[in-house]
Amino acid sequence: MEVQIKDNKIFAPLKDKWLVLKPEEKVRQEYICRLVNSYGFDLNQMEQEKQVNNSQRGQGRSMADIVIYKNEADKLASRSPVIVVECKAEHITIREEDYFQGYNYASWAGADFFVTTNLKETRIFKVIKGHVPKRLDEVVNIPTAQEVKDEKKINELLRKTKAFTRDEFSKLLFKCHNIIRNNDKLSPEAAFDEISKILFIKIRYERKNSDNQIFSLDAFKADKESYEKYKPKDGKDFYQFLFEQTKEDFRDDDLFEPTEIIRIRENSFEAIVKELEIYNLSTTSDDVKGIAFEEFLGKTFRGELGQFFTPRTIVDFMVEVLDPKEGEAICDPCCGSGGFLIKAFEYVRSKIEREIQREKEKIKQEYYTETYEKLSEAEKRKVDEKVNNFFWQLNEELNINNEKSRIRELSYDCIFGTDANPRMGRTAKMNMIMHGDGHGGVHHNDGLLNVNGIFENRFDVIITNPPFGARVEKSLKITEADKYTDQERIRKYQHRYGQDYDRALQQVNNNIGKPLLSLYKLGKMSALTEVLFIERCLNLLKPGGRMGIVLPEGVLNNSNLQKVRDFVESKAKILLIVSIPQDVFMASGATVKPSLLFFKKFTEEEALQYATIENTAIRETNERYFDQIREIQEKLTQRGKEAPTQKEKKQLKTTLKGIETKKEGEIKAIIKEKFNYEIAIAEVEKAGISTTGAKIENELEPLSKDFREYATENQLWGKIVRRVKYDIEEGDIYRTQTTYSGVGEPEIFYSKKSV
Repeated sequence: MEVQIKDNKIFAPLKDKWLVLKPEEKVRQEYICRLVNSYGFDLNQMEQEKQVNNSQRGQGRSMADIVIYKNEADKLASRSPVIVVECKAEHITIREEDYFQGYNYASWAGADFFVTTNLKETRIFKVIKGHVPKRLDEVVNIPTAQEVKDEKKINELLRKTKAFTRDEFSKLLFKCHNIIRNNDKLSPEAAFDEISKILFIKIRYERKNSDNQIFSLDAFKADKESYEKYKPKDGKDFYQFLFEQTKEDFRDDDLFEPTEIIRIRENSFEAIVKELEIYNLSTTSDDVKGIAFEEFLGKTFRGELGQFFTPRTIVDFMVEVLDPKEGEAICDPCCGSGGFLIKAFEYVRSKIEREIQREKEKIKQEYYTETYEKLSEAEKRKVDEKVNNFFWQLNEELNINNEKSRIRELSYDCIFGTDANPRMGRTAKMNMIMHGDGHGGVHHNDGLLNVNGIFENRFDVIITNPPFGARVEKSLKITEADKYTDQERIRKYQHRYGQDYDRALQQVNNNIGKPLLSLYKLGKMSALTEVLFIERCLNLLKPGGRMGIVLPEGVLNNSNLQKVRDFVESKAKILLIVSIPQDVFMASGATVKPSLLFFKKFTEEEALQYATIENTAIRETNERYFDQIREIQEKLTQRGKEAPTQKEKKQLKTTLKGIETKKEGEIKAIIKEKFNYEIAIAEVEKAGISTTGAKIENELEPLSKDFREYATENQLWGKIVRRVKYDIEEGDIYRTQTTYSGVGEPEIFYSKKSV
């Protein structure tokens, strides 16, 4: 059985009619085909959009997408089904509340199994009739058409709870890693690189395949056989040919060097393809594959590659404190494996998803009233169709492949990062792809230099964990190799960013041969990488932008670095300092006790206010000590008999130096008094992870909640960047966006005419 589609219609065999082709309907019909082809069910024992009601009056009614009965007789007699299926569009993330909502439907219907699917992810739960538990039990599979008639088999399946899929995927990645190390005797680093190549080949193959075909060993061998028929004598081996195609498709991402090849034998390649073929990376849930890949990265790099990773509890806390909003540009200039960027992406995506869900609830309240309950079944179906059409339009906001969608804008225009290590740059990109995308703005480049879309005064949010303890040598010069020379992309970025990008290129182009330290004011005070990145991050921020950074504890309190703190306080407000236990970072391989610091760069008004206060303080202080300083200077310039002795000169200079120090202190005191604001300071003893990496109590969670409330109450992070309002008119949904620049024109968002 195959899905039938033509002229923007899809055939629904359970209804025996053609329906409007919508993403959710496509998933429903695909899953019906799976039930027939893989499980052996007959169409006669299934129903589509079956109304289910709570036995308690007034407690609810809904339509279950698909219900499956033991046989046709049970269906005709309206007995309880065995399985209830809820379908979501492929690009819709299935959230926990969806599980419980669908579980309710299954419980009302008296089913044994509840299935939720968006084809990317299918999860199966056992149903306890008449009861909704706090935690749903996930099981391995639903019964086949034969097993559904066997009560013993059903009970057996209900007892088989399922280990989380991501754990299985993570273990599989480790297995593949070991295949390469054992078969090809490569180092851990080299083995990881080869895994990366194969995963990208698999991603490319499965994205391009319209029939959701998996990159399996059989598929590889079949394609290889066809390739061999036409391969020239000096042609590449097929698996190398696949990699060449993959490099070309990801050329704009700078993932691989043009001359790079697969450095393992073909039998190793085939063994890994075989291991990975149980997963379709184009359809496996972002949550499953993303977290699994992240776990694989953490253990592999921490244990074998010596890389430093920011623990997840810290990442979560810092993103939640900064509270990035839709439409804001976010950057990590030393992104490592992309942990901060992924969390920020997921955080904003979740906000958009919740907003879309609220809009759906409004539509339901408008159409599912007491009047609806009095309608005939035919009239109800018309209302249901209208509501479903509205839902479909709204769901398109979450479709990353739709150029108008909010998720696409988030993914392509708002997430940026770079890392100096090419392996880390590639890893970050892959990690983001696994989590749902946003990888296009990630690059391999020195984070202290401008590249592509990463340059000064551009970002609303900076969040980063820069390298600690290293120094930038005075001898390190900016060279021709640092210049960006890809003219095609330069033109693309010029079109995108205008004159700002031309100025960004000058950071390198106008400083060839000069020390890297010369680009930074703090470079005269310190060559420490963490210090330089403080200035770099402040430069990257827009006026009023906010920043979270991991720094060695006391970096701004160290007397040797007092001028660094003075510089920071002349550019930004320090709004929160959190001291965390060293245990947290020990689990990731670090030995330095860090703090988490949160800044807000001055707005233009604050910068002017600070400058005015500073200039006034300097003038008033200079006036106060003018006579005293002039008197000392006159004595130092005296000649002849009146000239001071060497001992007197030394004393006068010491006195003068003391006055200058006193002046500096008084100027700071005046500024602090007149440019005063609160700095929240917190210390936590437990941050969710022990020295061994084990999960423990996390005091950061309530702290982030408290600070967000405090930040909102005091408008620390400024106004909302964007509001999106939806209105329904004549069957279309109109979208109106409000930003700093004002209220935009309402636009028809996915007209019913285009369906």
